[in-house]
Amino acid sequence: MDAMQKITEGMVKENRPQFSVGDTVRVSVRIKEGERERIQAFEGTVIAKKHGGVAETFTVRRTSYGVGVERVFPVNSPFVEKVDVIRRGKVRRAKLFYLRGRTGKAAKVKEQL
Repeated sequence: MDAMQKITEGMVKENRPQFSVGDTVRVSVRIKEGERERIQAFEGTVIAKKHGGVAETFTVRRTSYGVGVERVFPVNSPFVEKVDVIRRGKVRRAKLFYLRGRTGKAAKVKEQL
């Protein structure tokens, strides 16, 4: 076993969240403010999943006060506490960047039954 393989084995989370593009998720993020720590939730639609393995990331988009907000979270980050799937989305694309140009009901993703 080489050194790179040892590093990657130690960094990958065991209980990785199971979700896909189009799902609405609530990501619990640990935030440090000074010495204090708290958990903040970020809820939105997963519009992209990138890379794989240790460096895997996913992008979550939501509209807050009429402004589109996107955050990119590393899957294996120790600051990502948990990812809860609120609803499963039915999509036919790997990336949903077209949602950026849409507002209101046009920006909704159909639910998978």
